[in-house]
Amino acid sequence: MLEVDKKTFEPEVLQAEGYVLVDFFGDGCVPCQALMPHIHSYAEKYGDKIKFTSLNTTKARRLAIGQKILGLPVIAIYKDGEKVEELVKDDATLEAVEEMIKKYYA
Repeated sequence: MLEVDKKTFEPEVLQAEGYVLVDFFGDGCVPCQALMPHIHSYAEKYGDKIKFTSLNTTKARRLAIGQKILGLPVIAIYKDGEKVEELVKDDATLEAVEEMIKKYYA
């Protein structure tokens, strides 16, 4: 799992080929912190075909707003630099996140 920031988001996510999952989280976001260990385990399980990254929106607020991240948690999938799907707030359940990953893992 690669932590990206305002300097590395573009090359690691927007310029990457293939699928990239971004876990947008915040320091004070309790649901984000609860999801994080599961996202890490998904990275181990599915990381051979999907690149897993995380972005701390507390430290990169402008970048998050530029990606239209207005609430947390957000789990997004990018393909060749374009956001193709995202799960936001209450929709970002463990089951929904894994189903989304499996959809793009095939």
